[in-house]
Amino acid sequence: MKADELKALQAPLKARYEEAPETAVITLRAHGSLDGDGIACRVDTGRALVEAGLHPATGGTGLQACSGDMLLEALVACAGVTLRAVATALGVEVRGGSVHAEGELDFRGTLGVDRAAPVGFRTVRLRFDLDTDAKPDQIASLVKLTERYCVVYQTLARPPAMALDVQVRG
Repeated sequence: MKADELKALQAPLKARYEEAPETAVITLRAHGSLDGDGIACRVDTGRALVEAGLHPATGGTGLQACSGDMLLEALVACAGVTLRAVATALGVEVRGGSVHAEGELDFRGTLGVDRAAPVGFRTVRLRFDLDTDAKPDQIASLVKLTERYCVVYQTLARPPAMALDVQVRG
């Protein structure tokens, strides 16, 4: 896709969101079903069914997806798509490359072994390996704008208010 094609594709959306800001607020949803026998949750991604289970460090077999891995995968996907869109919009040629995310977890927190140990990632690192002849200032712009516009990156960097609700059937 070329920059003018991307701009043409997004122009009516941007115009609508400027005219009616409320139309820009969309609720995304994810749904899963709890496994009746094992410790698992089946998540319909809209493209495939993913079964998430315990990480091997918490007693899992490693045959099911780990939700921590899925979080990092979502970051990689979002950052990669965002970088591509930014590069296209700026006219910066990126021939290819890769996106990598990694983070440390202390499973003592998850398993309740040590109440002082955090539950969740302590750090998350994102790295791009790009095949490009872009100048350093162009790469700096790519990074700055990717960081700014990547939904998953911003959600992790500035966590939203969370709410949890339980509805019991029985």
